[in-house]
Amino acid sequence: MSEKLGLTIKKEDDFSEWYNQLIIKSELIDFSEVSGCYILRPRSYFIWEQVKEFLDKEFKKLNVKNLYFPLFIPEKLLQKEASHVEGFSPEVAWVTEAGNSKLSERLAVRPTSETIMYDSYSKWVRSWKDLPLLYNQWNNVVRWEFKHPTPLIRFREFLWQEGHTCHADKKDADEEVRTILNIYRKVYEEILAVPMLVGMKSEKEKFAGADYTTSVETFLPSYKAVQAATSHHLGQNFAKAFDIKYLDKDGKEKYVYQNSWGCTVRSLGVVVIMHSDDKGLVLPPRVAEDQIVIIPIVFKDDKEKVKKISKEIFKSLKKYRVKLDDREGYSAGFKFNDWELKGIPIRIELGPKDVAKNQAVIVRRDTNKKEVIKIKNIPEKVKELLEDIQKNLFNQAKKFLNSNIVDVRDKKEFKQAIKDKKVVFAPWCGEVGCEEVIKDENEGVKSLNIPFNQKKISEKCFYCDTEAKYKAYFAKSY
Repeated sequence: MSEKLGLTIKKEDDFSEWYNQLIIKSELIDFSEVSGCYILRPRSYFIWEQVKEFLDKEFKKLNVKNLYFPLFIPEKLLQKEASHVEGFSPEVAWVTEAGNSKLSERLAVRPTSETIMYDSYSKWVRSWKDLPLLYNQWNNVVRWEFKHPTPLIRFREFLWQEGHTCHADKKDADEEVRTILNIYRKVYEEILAVPMLVGMKSEKEKFAGADYTTSVETFLPSYKAVQAATSHHLGQNFAKAFDIKYLDKDGKEKYVYQNSWGCTVRSLGVVVIMHSDDKGLVLPPRVAEDQIVIIPIVFKDDKEKVKKISKEIFKSLKKYRVKLDDREGYSAGFKFNDWELKGIPIRIELGPKDVAKNQAVIVRRDTNKKEVIKIKNIPEKVKELLEDIQKNLFNQAKKFLNSNIVDVRDKKEFKQAIKDKKVVFAPWCGEVGCEEVIKDENEGVKSLNIPFNQKKISEKCFYCDTEAKYKAYFAKSY
């Protein structure tokens, strides 16, 4: 029975099949009747709630306020910023009818909210006293362009937050871009235990309509990179398109500088793929819906005594997210496999012999290491283990990331590294034309980002042999 419920394929043997089994059998998602639109079950939605809570607290420290804009965007608004529209046009889903009536104007189902929000910003911003305008919304968006959605990574409808801010001067806007990017790095590294590559996106890969885009990215055991979150400086591009102006202290009318930034439920896919193994889900304690499960191992003669002590242990751990699995009709072995599959960080096993010795067995999910602990010491041991599991998962992920980054100097080394499924770090010219050739000649490989604060280099571009401007990361990615 447990064998059928567990994973039947190894991560290294067939990643796609392993992943599909994992997310269904561990009760993270279910499939809906619409391709690319997934049902987030409580175990996965809880992770999103932790991400949301972390980010919301950090945003509020910056005096960012939450609001909400409608889902539907009139076509005339979406058309106002040409490069932005061009960047999103393949992704937009349109509403053209209501009931039996044709709409007088098409309504876009928001792919992102710049255009509808900035129409209102043009009415709300009048004076320098109205700045900075710092707003964020938690919502859903729809993007329909891609042919092959990936559960928890590439959705057609997904949840996210999108921050949209206006500033009196560029310096303040630039500072905010980096501040927000650092918050995104922290949410991944501190609660999801996933290390990030931090830097600037290339000109080709920047957000449509932005002056520049910054990102946090990582590399997963699927041997693909993933863009984890982005923070964009929009300059005055949208301000001019939407007439967002203010009267400055000097009495002159000026356009604002704007930023937008976002993090999505893609974070769920990132944490699941990075840490999980052939037994099932592995979750960092800070985002696990259940951190500890207590499993009484009962036999007829000792049943009540074992259950009584199990309940006492349960009460001693109430400050944590703890479950007591005293379900009837399931063997202890079934329960062990079931909770391993669902990724609970700590399992506590208690049988009659343990009760007789005033002890229990603690098993940590990340290493599967077992340890015998005196019952009175369990609360202190659990506290220590939860922190150690969190740190260990991050350290393992960082080791994996670092071991898969390869320095290259020329096209030959690059092609070999990509063939070996690595992240390439290479001197690069940064030109759009060069990146297009790289992508065309290497099955879609693209730049991830360009690390900040690099020393000036005097090297040739690894691909086109012109003068290199900096070093950048490249990989196959989602």
